[in-house]
Amino acid sequence: MSHRNYDLPSLIALEVFEASARHLSIELAASELNVTAEEISRQMKVIEDELGVPLFVRPGTGVALTSAGKDLYNKLASVFSEASDVVTAIKRGGHARMSRLSQPTHSSRSG
Repeated sequence: MSHRNYDLPSLIALEVFEASARHLSIELAASELNVTAEEISRQMKVIEDELGVPLFVRPGTGVALTSAGKDLYNKLASVFSEASDVVTAIKRGGHARMSRLSQPTHSSRSG
């Protein structure tokens, strides 16, 4: 199997971003992920620096998403949800069924 190099921030940074964006709170994201609020802030800075755009604004208490942050959050929430569904199905023994459903079919021409 060949390795594809995805141009993405680390999965940890994406997970921190998703939790922070979903809660709109550094403290709630930190609690959910069992890390300090300082680590959440550090990871948020890492992902913003890597992307070169702000994803959050910090108006007083809490955080709000920028336009870029909203775009990234909406896509990540969908992708994380789909990945979670696949993992749950595999854990329940549904991987064989999923594999059969995802394999392409080829029809032969007669003639």
